[in-house]
Amino acid sequence: MPNRCAWAQNDALMAAYHDEEWGVPERDSRALWEKLMLDGFQAGLSWRTILYKRDAFRKAFQGFDPKKVARFTDADIERLMQDAGIVRARAKIEATIGNARAYLAMEKAGEAFSPFVWGMAGGKPIQGAGTVPTQTPLSVEISKALKKRGFKFVGPVIVYAWMQATGIVNDHAADCFRRKLKP
Repeated sequence: MPNRCAWAQNDALMAAYHDEEWGVPERDSRALWEKLMLDGFQAGLSWRTILYKRDAFRKAFQGFDPKKVARFTDADIERLMQDAGIVRARAKIEATIGNARAYLAMEKAGEAFSPFVWGMAGGKPIQGAGTVPTQTPLSVEISKALKKRGFKFVGPVIVYAWMQATGIVNDHAADCFRRKLKP
């Protein structure tokens, strides 16, 4: 069994997520947006909870297609509030719908999500220094830029967790087999 980051050692789904997804540089705008929305739902919870509900989230939010989510109505919010498969937090549900609209507004203004985010990060993964912070000056900067564009549930701690998940920053442990893999 390979050495993994400590958080991924005792659960098969978490280990698979770690080995196949976490820290892999994501360049697809829609996939980046989906992962940011899921990290927003994680606020106050464990990633394990969200990961185990991810398929239900994808179904409830129509594959995290921003065009579809942006058209959600009050009836959709009520439907989602009854969906036991997801985290039923009205503010997070409403934020996801609003964030779909903000994402589309960025696109309409000629500001594609992936180049926007990766541009702020310097275009390539940032190698973590070993000590894993909860936020960084860059996560604060990205958070502020997203909020300026109308996003919610994108505070600097959420943004940093998302940066780790999407490979914008490589925070795999020093002895983790994924630490040295090239993007």
